[in-house]
Amino acid sequence: MRLCYNTLMSKVYIITGSTSGIGKALVEEYSKENVVFAGYRNENLKLSGNNIIPFYIDYVKPETINSAIEFIKTKTNKIDTIINAAGCVVAGAMDNISVSDLKRQFDVNVFGAIELTRGLDIKKIINISSMSSFGIYPFIAPYCASKRALDILFNLWGLECGKQVISLKLGAVATPIWSKSIKENEKSLHDISGYEKEYEYLIKNAMKNETKGIPVSKIVKKIIEIDAKQNPKPSYTIGFDAKVSELFSHLPQTLINHVIENKLKSMRKY
Repeated sequence: MRLCYNTLMSKVYIITGSTSGIGKALVEEYSKENVVFAGYRNENLKLSGNNIIPFYIDYVKPETINSAIEFIKTKTNKIDTIINAAGCVVAGAMDNISVSDLKRQFDVNVFGAIELTRGLDIKKIINISSMSSFGIYPFIAPYCASKRALDILFNLWGLECGKQVISLKLGAVATPIWSKSIKENEKSLHDISGYEKEYEYLIKNAMKNETKGIPVSKIVKKIIEIDAKQNPKPSYTIGFDAKVSELFSHLPQTLINHVIENKLKSMRKY
C-alpha cells in the first residue's frame, strides 16, 4: 500500500544507519512531522513509531540494497531527501589490513550509498562525512580514503546530474561508533606487532571520543538547520577539531607528514 500524506505538510526522508548514533537521532527528530524510511542493518533490532517505515539493508549484501529500493518504490514515488548516515570504520596498520576489509570499508561507506541513492529518484542528498576525509589520520587510512571518495564521487555526481549534494564533515561525535569500531576491528587491533603503543593510544582516544565528543543533539540540530536552507553550501565542516583538521590539510604535504611523524613518535612514548 502506498503512503497517504499531505504533501504540503510532510516531506519524505530516507535515513540510513538508523539504529544508533546520528542516524537514530535523525529518525526520531524528522519523524515528528515527516515520513521517514529508516534503514537498519541489525535484524534483531526493530524500529517502530509514528511516520517511521523501517527497511532492512546491509551494504555488504547487494541483494538487500536491491530489495530496499524495490520496497521503497512500492510505498512512495516522492522522496525529498536522503541522509546517508550508515558507515563503519576499518582500523589498523596498512601492513595488517586485509584487502577484503578494505573492500568492506568502501562497500559500506561509499558503494552502498551510491547504489541505494542511484536506485531512487532523489534530488537532495545529505552525506554524513568526516574530518577524516582530509586524510591526516594514521591507522584509519581506509576510513579516511572512503570518506574522501564519498565526498568526491557525490559532489561530481551532483554537478553532472543537477542534484543537490551536501557533505557534512564532522569532528568527533559522542556516538557508539567508537566502541563498535574497536569491536569490529578486534582482529587487526590484536595483530599489532610493532604498533603496541600507537594502538593503546588510539583505543584510549576512541573511548574518550565516545563520551567527550560533540553531543549528537547538536549535530542533529545543525543538520536540520542546513537541510532547511534555501541554498545550502555543498560542504560544511562541523566541530572545532574538524575545522583544525581542514586548515591543517591545506599545508604542504611535506610539513603535514613531518607533523604526523612527530605525533606517531609521541604515541610510542605514551
